[in-house]
Amino acid sequence: MSGSTREFAHPEPAHLELTAVLFALSDPARLELVRRLADRGPLEVAECQPESGPVPKSTLSHHLKTLREAGVVRNVPQGRQRLVSLRRDDLDTRFPGLLDAVL
Repeated sequence: MSGSTREFAHPEPAHLELTAVLFALSDPARLELVRRLADRGPLEVAECQPESGPVPKSTLSHHLKTLREAGVVRNVPQGRQRLVSLRRDDLDTRFPGLLDAVL
């Protein structure tokens, strides 16, 4: 089985930490991606490149990992691709108003 179909760990909503979420959102490229996810809904990983211009695959992977480990996004296999979605409900429940204030 290829590595692209493995499940990634995602923190439970009760374990989301404000400092980790704020750190994840502090990078302009990650914040731009979160804004796009909020506007458009889930994206395939290939669609997550910044609109300002492509970044190396390793940089994109780092951004996605930072957002996932903070609990901002969910990254799950879908066929041969991976789908990235904003965990708005979890974030709004844990930190009411945070996403609206940041986005």
